[in-house]
Amino acid sequence: MDAGLVSLSGKVALVTGAGVGMGAATARLLAARGASVMVADINADTAAATAEAIRSAGGTAQATTCNVADEAQVAALVAATVVAFGKLDCAVNNAAIAPDNLPIHQADMAIFDRVVSVNLRSVMLCMKYEIAQMLAQAQTNGIRGAIVNIGSVSSVRPQPNSAAYVAAKHGVIGLTKTASIEGAPQGIRVNAVMPGAIDTPMLRAALDETGFSEADFAPALSLFGRFGRPEEVAEASAWLCSDAASYVTGHALAVEAGYLTR
Repeated sequence: MDAGLVSLSGKVALVTGAGVGMGAATARLLAARGASVMVADINADTAAATAEAIRSAGGTAQATTCNVADEAQVAALVAATVVAFGKLDCAVNNAAIAPDNLPIHQADMAIFDRVVSVNLRSVMLCMKYEIAQMLAQAQTNGIRGAIVNIGSVSSVRPQPNSAAYVAAKHGVIGLTKTASIEGAPQGIRVNAVMPGAIDTPMLRAALDETGFSEADFAPALSLFGRFGRPEEVAEASAWLCSDAASYVTGHALAVEAGYLTR
């Protein structure tokens, strides 16, 4: 394990959507920094693969499946994390699905409802049970907690033809700020990370659908002219989960190579 400058030694972390992409990179990094990690994903095979990669690297992890839009499954996920590792110190609510792709006047409401359910309702559900566990810990043994919700540059800059995704990601920031106010008296920190164009399977699928290449697309989305790496987003989440960010709450940290400055 490599504790690096940001140590999570002795902490227990939960990461949703951790089978692939940013979630997998985050789970691996948290484990490398010393955390015991519950790897959650709707896909059992990818969750298991991430957990096995962590263990092969010398870390501690278990895998479980979870539909984060289902309240009973989320409650069971948090409970399983505590059973496995004894507590919950930090959580990264990363699970999400791809944006919709129609203008509002042509919107498919079934797609709208699904995007909002997975990308926003899930964050609410995860925080509901994560915060409840952290509050119980704070009352019994003084253990606080830190939560990171994964938003998007679309949390602050709307995009056309993706009303559901934009609405959901805007909502993630609102939930984050509300939870930060509620949790502060008990020492529970809640922050968000807003990734830009990150090289994930979701982004690659979008490129394949449109026929664009990274060389075509990246300069419009990044001052560096390249896509970000999932590990670069993971670093932001790891810092916000750690005691190094002990005076940071209610913040939305952009990891987007300057996209929002233009």
